[in-house]
Amino acid sequence: MEQKQALKGVKVANFAWVGVGPLHVRYLALHGATVVRVESHARPDTLRLMMPYRGGPGINNSPWFAEINPNAYGISINMGKPSGLEIAWRLIEWADIMIESFIPGTMKKWSLDYENVRKKKPDIIYVSTCQMGQTGPYAKFAGFGYQAGGISGFTYISGMPDTTPGPTQIAYTDVIAPRFGAAALLAALDYRRRTGKGQYLEQGQFETSCHFLAPHIMDYLISKRVLERNGNRNPSAAPHGVYPCRGSDRWCALAVFNDEEWRSLACVMGRSELADAPSFATVLARKKNEDELDALIAGWTLDRTAEQLEAMLQAAGIASAVVADTEDLVSDPQLRSQGYFKKLKHSVVGEHLYRTMGFTMSRTPPELERPGPALGEHNEYVFKELLHMTDDEIADALAEGGVTTEADLPQISASL
Repeated sequence: MEQKQALKGVKVANFAWVGVGPLHVRYLALHGATVVRVESHARPDTLRLMMPYRGGPGINNSPWFAEINPNAYGISINMGKPSGLEIAWRLIEWADIMIESFIPGTMKKWSLDYENVRKKKPDIIYVSTCQMGQTGPYAKFAGFGYQAGGISGFTYISGMPDTTPGPTQIAYTDVIAPRFGAAALLAALDYRRRTGKGQYLEQGQFETSCHFLAPHIMDYLISKRVLERNGNRNPSAAPHGVYPCRGSDRWCALAVFNDEEWRSLACVMGRSELADAPSFATVLARKKNEDELDALIAGWTLDRTAEQLEAMLQAAGIASAVVADTEDLVSDPQLRSQGYFKKLKHSVVGEHLYRTMGFTMSRTPPELERPGPALGEHNEYVFKELLHMTDDEIADALAEGGVTTEADLPQISASL
């Protein structure tokens, strides 16, 4: 018997752009929801302009957009034109879920805010996700996940103690917020299934992310202690860090949280005399002499490969792992065994790898069927098959500019 995907039949009108909103919907799309991604050639999604490019610069040549929007259909409309706005309304009336990620008030300019939408579609599940939430003194703050990471406190604590704050390597809040938003969406779907009622879900990425620093916020409230940058060190462990290994830019991470683990490490190093040395015998002593300790361990790890060290240390009961780079991840045997990466053929850039999910439901596993769309790739399919527009209606919308084409690309995009 063919397995039915868990969200088959759920319809999503995705007006969100860049990372956060589409990542909410990615969970749904991989579990069978029909997702239509709304775009415009007049203002291309930022992710379409981000390197790396496959086959040179181009509006459809960045894997970023394709990876974040898998299984989605893509349309290109200009809601500033009456015909484009009419298509948007037809899409909303078709949908079960509508999501947007703009500055508060943007959707209201098109009368597509929740209050107006629910008049025509009372059971709509409407999601708004933005940096700071829909209300409050900073509601109009515009930015991306890197800015929100700074506001949320992550940038300040990232880096070494003797340097300036170091930005996180990803737009941190962009990958935190969707995990909460997707769960809320599923709850809203279940509520609508039971009651027939829709609802409005409003998410501030700032609030969603701050809870990851909850222990340190609590520490400040109690002790007025501010969490500072501390590199790879941990107040409860020593040694705790990453250490150089044999090879070009190869590293191994290890952590020792108690004296028993320290004795085991000293034995693995062939330096059992260090186990009871006054400078290192206790956690407090090791923390006091951490610079000396790190130098000693680095001298030992440098002659061994990261893989060797991982095996040796784990066998001795010491937390340790290779510091993997992206090449390691793509070739990782565990990820391969789980089918985490799947090769798909994009309509413009051809075949490359896409990630699936970090979890699998046994009866209704996720299915990665196709990469994210080229800009406006599915206009005809969506307009005719999903929205039941006639050829004349589509032609009129094209003539008015309500449906955008490559001719509408701004100069900066056309000459990428």
